[in-house]
Amino acid sequence: MTKAVAEKMQVEIWSDVMCPFCYIGKRKFEKALAQFSHKENIEVVWKSFQLNPDLETNPSLSLVQSLAESKGISLARAREMTGHATALAAQVGLTYDFDAAVVANSFDAHRFSHLAKQHGVQDAAEERLFAAYFTEGKNTADHRTLIQLGTDIGLNAAEVRQTLESDVFAAEVAQDIAEARQVGVRGVPFFVLGGKYAVSGAQESETFLLALNKAWETQMQPGSSSPVQTNADAVCAPDGCEPQA
Repeated sequence: MTKAVAEKMQVEIWSDVMCPFCYIGKRKFEKALAQFSHKENIEVVWKSFQLNPDLETNPSLSLVQSLAESKGISLARAREMTGHATALAAQVGLTYDFDAAVVANSFDAHRFSHLAKQHGVQDAAEERLFAAYFTEGKNTADHRTLIQLGTDIGLNAAEVRQTLESDVFAAEVAQDIAEARQVGVRGVPFFVLGGKYAVSGAQESETFLLALNKAWETQMQPGSSSPVQTNADAVCAPDGCEPQA
């Protein structure tokens, strides 16, 4: 009798709450995962990455204006960029509202994600953070907002508050960012499958499915394939967020 495969394969995803392609990439990866034969054996772990760690939260500044100022581009060019991201998001069923989006530093949102991971609801936390930022116009740096997002996914409000009022999980966020440098992350989203296969950017679902199958084959039969990395598609880097050729 053939022994049933019980081994898990981990998929690590480096992302930032303020990255429009990270939410799009999440949807495309989810579509691929739904088609993957061993989806019940996949463990998804979200990793922290800050595109702009020095960004000051400023609800009075429009995101388009902030983008134009930080990148040294015109408002027209900034609107062109956000418009393109909005169109790509719509293709995967997401509704972006950049006019309502709040300019917010993502550090505490990442700490919130680590708390959610501890309780086994990290993917739900990332989903709520993305929706809050890109669709609902919520301030994802505001502790009251994060507490509400926490209760939305079943976390204890008092525990979320205590976490945010301390420096808990700050070291974990820093560790994720350090690991990103070690594995060569230059933009997000960035997926590492089974510790060997890297997929950079919001690739098409077919690409993710191919990578899942190859990574699984490599894990089940060590040495059967060589590690590979895709070229970046739609990706956010510290110098901007645009589709790459």
